[in-house]
Amino acid sequence: MIADETIRVLDHGFVRLDDAMASDLSVVNAARVSFARRKEVMDESDEGLVRFLMRDRHGTPFEHNSFRFHVRAPLFVAREWFRHRVGSFNEFSMRYARATDDFYVPEPEDVRTQVGKPGSYSFDPVSPEVAETTREELRAVYDAAYSAYERLVELGVARELARLVMPVGAYTEFYWTVNARSLMNFVSLRAAETAQREIRRYADACELFFAERMPVTHAAFVAAGRIAP
Repeated sequence: MIADETIRVLDHGFVRLDDAMASDLSVVNAARVSFARRKEVMDESDEGLVRFLMRDRHGTPFEHNSFRFHVRAPLFVAREWFRHRVGSFNEFSMRYARATDDFYVPEPEDVRTQVGKPGSYSFDPVSPEVAETTREELRAVYDAAYSAYERLVELGVARELARLVMPVGAYTEFYWTVNARSLMNFVSLRAAETAQREIRRYADACELFFAERMPVTHAAFVAAGRIAP
């Protein structure tokens, strides 16, 4: 079991499994209802059925389950995440609550340069000097932005306007409820080598919870080339 159902991600982020109604048996029973059958315990034939469904892309049986994640991530990660629309999101609102003063500063080894053409970029490390300059510049921007935010709030400016100064490196929080089929689609795209490194870390965390709760389904997903059914 993952300790406290929480995986720390980046410098101030996390993925927490808030609740789940998910099992490999849910997939089996959703498929077997076509023949008016129901199982209480998985056996080898059921594991074979899961692999068949995955391999032949019979996707709907993988939708009869639910994961509810509590996520803390930088705004730019959240905006990529919210493009995955088969799921339910509720996000922290800077209209109603004071903005966080936590901002994402990449580790030196995560500061990178972009090489190539759109759609076929590669990313290479930068020198230690450039990495540290990048981190310093980010901290300076964050400090200035948050100071401006505080000044505006103190002047009586509505939070829904004061938040406009906040950069995309600021952290937000949200709940995400998703079924296994959509979770596999998210993982297949966002844990891929072509995805941005930061969201890959979050996708990896979600995948660990998926593999823990639905090990047969996860193994079939991997064997099928990590393509959602």
